[in-house]
Amino acid sequence: MATVEITKDNFKDTVGKNGIVILDWWASWCGPCRIFAPTFEAASGKHADIVFGKIDTEAQSELSGAFEIRSIPTLMVFRDGILLFEQAGALPAAALEDLVRQVRALDMEQVKKEVEERRSKEAPKA
Repeated sequence: MATVEITKDNFKDTVGKNGIVILDWWASWCGPCRIFAPTFEAASGKHADIVFGKIDTEAQSELSGAFEIRSIPTLMVFRDGILLFEQAGALPAAALEDLVRQVRALDMEQVKKEVEERRSKEAPKA
């Protein structure tokens, strides 16, 4: 599957779906972004069941600000609407493949349970 352009208009629908979504925050002037792009594109072609999205930080400044993107490239991984990973910097192909393997292996029922427990602890007592 080819990478898809993510904008403020399709962000929620894209990351809110069940399954894995990997986002690459980038800009055309960014050298490391241009170097990482072929690695990201190759992984996209290898994993047709995963959504690989690219977010142009210049064109999507509202999204970039909302997620406090300070360094690019920044990689984010969502699964079933839950942010699991966020890291600035270009990953080598082997590290990106390992990340995909780890995300696939997660027990999402357990992750959802832990997220819910954390939310209930952080919720203000009424």
